[in-house]
Amino acid sequence: MNKPNDLAISATDLNDIDSNASHDNHFNSILNARLSRRNWLRGSAVTAATAVMGSMGLSACGGGSDAVAITPTPTPTPEKLLAFTAVPKSLADVVSVPAGYTATALYALGDSLRAATPAYKNDGSDTDFDNRAGDHHDGMEYYGLSAAGAPLASGAERGLLAMNHEATTDEKLSSHFLHVNGGTTTLPRPAAEVDKEVAVHGLSVVEVRKTGSAWATVNDSAFNRRVTPLTDIEIAGPVRGNALVVTKYSPTGTKTRGTINNCGTGKSPWGSYLSGEENWAGYFTRSATDNAARGDKSVASLNRYGRSQGGASRHGWETGGSDDKYARWNLSKIGASSNGSDDYRNELNGMGYIVEMDPYDKTKAIRKRTALGRYAHESAAFSVPAVGQQLAVYMGDDSRNEYIYKFVTTAVWAAADANPADRMATGDKYLDSGKLYVAKLAADGTGQWIELAMSNALIQAYSAYKFADLADVLVNARLAADAVGATKMDRPEWCSVNPANGEIYYTLTNNSNRTVNPSGSSQLAPDSANPRAYTDMKGSSAQNGNPNGHIIRFKEGTGAAAATSFTWDVYLFGAESGADASKINLSNLTADQDFSSPDGLAFSPYTGICWIQTDDGAYTDVTNCMMLAAIPGKVGDGAKSTLNYATAAGGNLAVDTFIGKKPTADTLKRFLVGPVGSEITGISETPDGKTMFINIQHPGENTSLANIGDPSKYTSQWPANAGYGAGKRPRSATIVITKNDGGRIGS
Repeated sequence: MNKPNDLAISATDLNDIDSNASHDNHFNSILNARLSRRNWLRGSAVTAATAVMGSMGLSACGGGSDAVAITPTPTPTPEKLLAFTAVPKSLADVVSVPAGYTATALYALGDSLRAATPAYKNDGSDTDFDNRAGDHHDGMEYYGLSAAGAPLASGAERGLLAMNHEATTDEKLSSHFLHVNGGTTTLPRPAAEVDKEVAVHGLSVVEVRKTGSAWATVNDSAFNRRVTPLTDIEIAGPVRGNALVVTKYSPTGTKTRGTINNCGTGKSPWGSYLSGEENWAGYFTRSATDNAARGDKSVASLNRYGRSQGGASRHGWETGGSDDKYARWNLSKIGASSNGSDDYRNELNGMGYIVEMDPYDKTKAIRKRTALGRYAHESAAFSVPAVGQQLAVYMGDDSRNEYIYKFVTTAVWAAADANPADRMATGDKYLDSGKLYVAKLAADGTGQWIELAMSNALIQAYSAYKFADLADVLVNARLAADAVGATKMDRPEWCSVNPANGEIYYTLTNNSNRTVNPSGSSQLAPDSANPRAYTDMKGSSAQNGNPNGHIIRFKEGTGAAAATSFTWDVYLFGAESGADASKINLSNLTADQDFSSPDGLAFSPYTGICWIQTDDGAYTDVTNCMMLAAIPGKVGDGAKSTLNYATAAGGNLAVDTFIGKKPTADTLKRFLVGPVGSEITGISETPDGKTMFINIQHPGENTSLANIGDPSKYTSQWPANAGYGAGKRPRSATIVITKNDGGRIGS
């Protein structure tokens, strides 16, 4: 996320540039997810369950011989999901929602978390971002509180929003909306500017409360919190204490400083918050002679993660001064030690993980869960917990031609862990020991999960990188996935598990490097799981590859979450409604359903609706980014299809794929369209399903630095133009959506 559509990659967004030069192709096998009816009904208040079970009242007369009269209570008519009128496509600088709904800005960049921090002026002069909302609101989860302020999973009128602050809107090094005159665009960068930019990254926790029908944040709440790239964080799991994470800051390799470029999220079954570190490599730099200084296999690792020598950092933070907090952004080997304890040559190995935090308890150390692997993480989606069975955590690596992963816990699920006394200790139990797998898909609609472990002969024999131990495999999960021949995908973004049947959905946002006639190592021909290569016109500009993306889904085979095989199909193909139905609009989308570049994805545990959010650059001449509501079927409910492509040699490339059942007006429709230049992301709901929180990220991101002093030239002025806050500079913000009749969202 927070990147231009990968059809026009920013030179500083290095994880979005192909660093996968391996020659991997496809997968093979089956899995079949199981979900007991009992667990489904216990865990979700879905319409389907209400309709099937209904309710029954019992009345008994006194006296030993009296008959018991059982009087059935009429089953209430279940609400109709997706009953709203589809929101039309729009280029307006507003948030559009269906008639009967209200969307209100709630928590924006710079909003104070403490009473002592002044209100945000939004003119570039603001400071104290350690006590303000960060920038680029992204993934987000809701945690209920009781009226008395105690943790309460069912709390629907008071709670905490924990969220990621991914990045900043920037041009030429500077995060220009943060500074009075747009900031310094040459090196060295002033320390004051660097400090502000660093502080707006990371995480925040803010209390929110409903009074009457209105929601507001709670200033000075004891729960309010900021986590930044300077916050002390524990390294947990197999990488803890390994030589690969030894730095000047942590000579023992047991901790690191902060978290950065946080994107997707997850909510554990024990109530903790999970955050994925995504495009972290671009914040660091290496000298032009660093390869020779290192002279070891770390060069291959750095190159594979998009940090080649001589590459400029995104913001030049390493030039902010001589203090250690600036030096850590320089990965060059400059110290004399043999292990890296006197410099930051290993600093990058401490980034790229799933981070776990207890949103309720500031005293608990935040941990990086290294057992889940290191790559450009998006969300972390858990399998449906079943007592006595292992849990799975599903994840994707968001770069072109990267992979889909899952982690399977060693521990089996215990019901008591749903409400533990110590959430972080429970995280230790489930997330520090287990097996990491990568997906390999086959053309027949089956697939295999391949374990990434030293026992795998393919990893032992890999010539491009010699793995030393499990920690090395996890730190270099991309290289390990290369070694076993995993399937390269069209930018795996968020994933989510359908609570009704346990199937797993992954958004594949887009890929400009799909082509029928590959001419370079980063270009791939279409295959069954990524079957489209076409030209999409944006005005007079040709966008090639798979500009609109698609959503793939898996069904686990025998073994539930621990299965090593699966079946798959493509749930939806993003496309313009008028595009060729034989090659592009394979899902037959209409004007009320068409979309491009699916990104955020989440199933509501309360209604079962699948919410799809977009981060698009291909269709933005027609509409701003959007969110759709869907009621999906299941893997295999559609049909096999064959796409035929003419090759440069005059032949034919036939690609078989499996397409889910085509959506109807009752199973897919547009629910929201955002302001100009924004990405729609971060979705969470209150436990009654009646309030939804959504993040609007980087509105007006294409505003030129040259126009920073002229609000009339901002490409967006949201949310100021909606009456929220001071100034006119656009701000990322959380919005709250409610239904005017008090009903559940999506009905």
